[in-house]
Amino acid sequence: MALRLGDEAPNFTADTTEGKITFHEWLGGGWAVFFSHPKDYTPVCTTELGTVAKIMPELKKRGVKVIAISVDPIDAHKGWINDINETQKTTVNYPIIADPDKKVAQLYDMIHPNALDNMTVRSVFIIGPDKKVKLMLTYPASCGRNFDELLRVIDSLQLTAKHKVATPANWKSGEDCIITPAVNDEEAKKLFPGFKTVKPYLRYTSQPK
Repeated sequence: MALRLGDEAPNFTADTTEGKITFHEWLGGGWAVFFSHPKDYTPVCTTELGTVAKIMPELKKRGVKVIAISVDPIDAHKGWINDINETQKTTVNYPIIADPDKKVAQLYDMIHPNALDNMTVRSVFIIGPDKKVKLMLTYPASCGRNFDELLRVIDSLQLTAKHKVATPANWKSGEDCIITPAVNDEEAKKLFPGFKTVKPYLRYTSQPK
């Protein structure tokens, strides 16, 4: 069965550019971004892995680990990292999984025969401290990912995990949030003093601290 939101992220043991890991042990009790790329030494992926290295300070600020994967071997990863560092003016500072037998890719449904059956598609998983999948996105090979959007989603996921709010369309950290329907008005008055009711089902409040 395909992996779905809310499922536990499948565990595995694999070799990476930073040594062998067992995924659940590597995750620990925090948040993580796990993303695949189709192949080493490809242009779009080069820009993506470089971008992730550049935003690592923002990810660390949010307590988020990062790990990448493709079906290429470790030696290819290590050689490609040199190219990424050179062309993207950065330093790749997170592990890349080598998955030549495609075991991990198949666990996470990263192989799509309708695209190419010998490559992982461009997928992203955000995994929570409970080791459950909180977000899944798959991009076509021709479209580089928007990592600013992933930071925005992480902000939303971390906020809504702690408070009884949801985030509206195009929300950014610091903007007003929506009170969840499970919170009645009496409870909302205690939790979110001064909230604004637009419709009984649409109530806004400033972002909880």
